[in-house]
Amino acid sequence: MKIAVETTVAAPIADVWRAYTTPEDIKQWNAASDDWHTTTASVDLRVGGAFSSRMEAKDGSMGFDFAGTYTKLEEPSLIEYAFGDRTAQVAFTPEAGGVKLRVTFDGEETHSVEQQRGGWQAILNSFKRYVETPRRG
Repeated sequence: MKIAVETTVAAPIADVWRAYTTPEDIKQWNAASDDWHTTTASVDLRVGGAFSSRMEAKDGSMGFDFAGTYTKLEEPSLIEYAFGDRTAQVAFTPEAGGVKLRVTFDGEETHSVEQQRGGWQAILNSFKRYVETPRRG
């Protein structure tokens, strides 16, 4: 079962790609809610390269690792990866006013489709806010 989430980010495609694939950026946006954060992230952006991020509740009560291997890369338009026995695809499509970002992933059996879609959409919404917010310094 494939599940998809998407958003449009008002930024140049190079900025959107960089924020999605750079560990320091990933640590800033990769959370579904304000009470979670990503403490570490690593990216080996090449086919066969590994990525990982550690997501933890800010109160220290729980955490988990999200890791996988890149299976296809077409900069700056497509990322495909495998994580466990599941796969995902991230498509970056330029359009008027920004870049449409669509993430399609294999669902799992533990959580409902609505829960999975909601969690992945919340992370994508966090990504959009991060990229669109001007940074000082």
